[in-house]
Amino acid sequence: MKESLKIAGAFVGVIVGAGFASGRELLLMFVDFGVWGLLGAVVSASLFIFLGMALAGMGSRLRASSHKDVVNALCGRYLGAFVDLMITFFMFAVTVVMLAGGGALLEQQFGIPALFGSLAVTVIVVAIVCLDVQKVIGMIGAATPLLILTAVAVALYGVATRGLSFGELDQLASQQDAGASHWLLGALLYVSYNIVAGVPFLSIMGGTAKTEKHAIWGGIFGGALLGVLMLVMSLGLLSRLDSVADLPMPMLSIATEISPVLGLVMAVVIFLMILNTAVGTLYSFSARLLPAGTRTFRIGSAAAGALAFVGSLVGFVSLVGQVYPLFGYLGFLLIGAVVLGWLRVGRLAQA
Repeated sequence: MKESLKIAGAFVGVIVGAGFASGRELLLMFVDFGVWGLLGAVVSASLFIFLGMALAGMGSRLRASSHKDVVNALCGRYLGAFVDLMITFFMFAVTVVMLAGGGALLEQQFGIPALFGSLAVTVIVVAIVCLDVQKVIGMIGAATPLLILTAVAVALYGVATRGLSFGELDQLASQQDAGASHWLLGALLYVSYNIVAGVPFLSIMGGTAKTEKHAIWGGIFGGALLGVLMLVMSLGLLSRLDSVADLPMPMLSIATEISPVLGLVMAVVIFLMILNTAVGTLYSFSARLLPAGTRTFRIGSAAAGALAFVGSLVGFVSLVGQVYPLFGYLGFLLIGAVVLGWLRVGRLAQA
């Protein structure tokens, strides 16, 4: 049980980054569809449970030491190479979004221009990656449980203090510019781009599990916890849609309304999660292309960080609405391969 919970915690930690905790992703993919979006959150939760179970289980079965072991087994040599490339460049895209998120956070909470906020985050992230201070990231990652507890409390407050009926909120939601053309597509895209990011972690965690059963239950627990979080936070955001619809960090706004101190705490925790995610994705991207720990790696990481900073100037809201759905569509290839692979294994077991 302890090992399954460890895998579940890692799964949740990968998905619950700054975009999730800020509420921006949930707003675009679920809340902007109104009550139907809540059903979308349930659909996403079901898929997270299945995919978490399947990927962690396959990682265990293959004793995977890299996500490539699972990707190649699922997709074959040529499609596997494309999926591996997609995962690599998604790591860079997430870095860009996180740098923009850092700027948006500092601007909304402290009035610092987004340009300077993103620049400061870039310098910190590149410094951590180049100095290889991975212990710092381990300490930052410990903030995840606090982030989850704070976000759930804020969401429940939003539900308890809503000023409009759900019928009125549903009408307001229909006027928003959602991240997809239909609530079901939004739910599928949300799962898809998150699984692209989650494959490396789930594969390796599954590969290190003592038994396949531990790995599978870890994926199930992680997916179920994600589902509860998505539903509670989406309900909280929908309840306050009239006041947070256009904000880059809607959950932060509700937290500040409860108490300026709580708003400050949540801002700090989200900022730490931005650093955690950005360092992890920039390091993964650079290490995939260059030998880690070398001078070339440090120069390449600095160059990639500078390029990511330039990309971040597009703005957090625009990037979340454009980059994530794009990789979500590409990620459908991976989800299809996982489903077929799982069915194939099931048929072989029956035979």
